Amino acid sequence: MRRQYRGEGIDVGAMPPAPFPLFAGWFGEAAEAGLPEPNAMIVATATPDGRPSTRTVLLKDVDHDGFVFYTNYDSRKGTELTANPAVSLLFPWHAMRRQVIVTGCAERVSREQTADYFRSRPRGSRIGAWASEQSSVVPGREHLEKRYAEADAGFADIDDIPVPRFWGGFRVVPDTIEFWQGRENRMHDRLRYVREARPASTPGAHTAWRVERLSP
Repeated sequence: MRRQYRGEGIDVGAMPPAPFPLFAGWFGEAAEAGLPEPNAMIVATATPDGRPSTRTVLLKDVDHDGFVFYTNYDSRKGTELTANPAVSLLFPWHAMRRQVIVTGCAERVSREQTADYFRSRPRGSRIGAWASEQSSVVPGREHLEKRYAEADAGFADIDDIPVPRFWGGFRVVPDTIEFWQGRENRMHDRLRYVREARPASTPGAHTAWRVERLSP
């Protein structure tokens, strides 16, 4: 199966000094175009000995520090990121002939930030966080439904359901962010922001980035 891509391309001269405004623009265009769940991203992790795994999760926050998602810290991705924080994200906006690829390191967000987000979730999702031993092997669907019912009963008289100790957010602090735009004849545009270290003499200064073009 082949498809000819005829995207408009990336105007290099209009690219901002840092990648996040461009990401926000592309994200907004994906949302306005009606793409289903444009905040869905593929998260790739690996064990310390290099065995990879991938899954789709939802981006919940992004700022100049990085990309934030939430999970069970005891899940496969949670344990892999704890042991090996190297991570990659992929936003696959195929309908727009676009991808954004992020590489970097994951760090846990503060418990305060986690709690703020947890309170914004529907009650059923908060109970589900308590009920699911994410990534563990279970004997059947009935086991899951029983655990959910038990958790629901346990919080029946509690409005402010607390955050489980094993649940929280990761922030992916990027080293690179690549913007991929499909072009005709497979001559795609691939522009990558690369983080450059700031000298120690400029604490608190904004991160500097350089942009490089990659061959398709």
